[in-house]
Amino acid sequence: MQQTIVDQIEPVADDVVSLVLRATTGPLAPWEPGAHVDLTLPNWLTRQYSLCGDPADRESYRVAVRYDRLSRGGSEYIHRFLRRGRALDVSLPRNHFPLLPAPEYLFLAGGIGITPILPMLRAAAASDVPVSLVYVGQSVASMPFADELRSAYGERVRIVATRQQGRPDLAALASALNPGAVVYACGPGPMLTAAEAAFPAGQLYAERFRPAPRSFAPNTEFEAVCARSGRTVRVPEDESLLDVLTHAGYPVPSGCREGVCGSCELTVLDGEPEHRDEIGAPEGRVYACVSRALSPRLVLDL
Repeated sequence: MQQTIVDQIEPVADDVVSLVLRATTGPLAPWEPGAHVDLTLPNWLTRQYSLCGDPADRESYRVAVRYDRLSRGGSEYIHRFLRRGRALDVSLPRNHFPLLPAPEYLFLAGGIGITPILPMLRAAAASDVPVSLVYVGQSVASMPFADELRSAYGERVRIVATRQQGRPDLAALASALNPGAVVYACGPGPMLTAAEAAFPAGQLYAERFRPAPRSFAPNTEFEAVCARSGRTVRVPEDESLLDVLTHAGYPVPSGCREGVCGSCELTVLDGEPEHRDEIGAPEGRVYACVSRALSPRLVLDL
């Protein structure tokens, strides 16, 4: 963990605040566009947020948080109780949404999905290739950083307020792209589902707030062997691997608990995991919050 204090907290749109977290014990860990961090909040919750500041700034991180009216306690705490000067522990950055080199970029952002796109857009524009952003929200007032984007990038940014303009024609955007162009998209599920229908799979890179609806075989019971301690725990059908390990005294870090953040990654030494995450677990790894086992047991590096 890295130690920071809340240096700035200010509204940047309706129901959205920007946090600047300043280092207190030396330079912060480096990061690249698309990365996110986990914030450990004073109410003991851990939540993940995309970094939306400048990767060259090693003294502070910037994130933005939209108030979720169905909040599980994270965004509500930040909006109602967090104050300037409060100490916050911040994880090392992780990046499951990296910006790859390309001859042309189209960025598609919906609402708070602009946060990982901001540093991507800055980096792509600096590479002197064609770059454009389509930024979608219900109204301009609800869209964080809209003025900042228009000031910095002018006509390369198209702001679409759906209450007045309707939704953008993604099929038309796809037909206008040059061969080799790539699309980076982040936003609500329906927008990303529409993008997946409009753009070829090899052209589109997307990051979701919530996992896409998918079906899996019914849960089965399995054993988890903690190799370093020699202890075996039973994972029943109605409990997650993460919860069982936590209750057994193994404090596995966790954030989203939905398979989209990667904070609960574990190394698998033996057995066959059933991957149910959204981000694509690396070989020999498993995300304990959602994934299970296809074999009778998993041997974990715990």
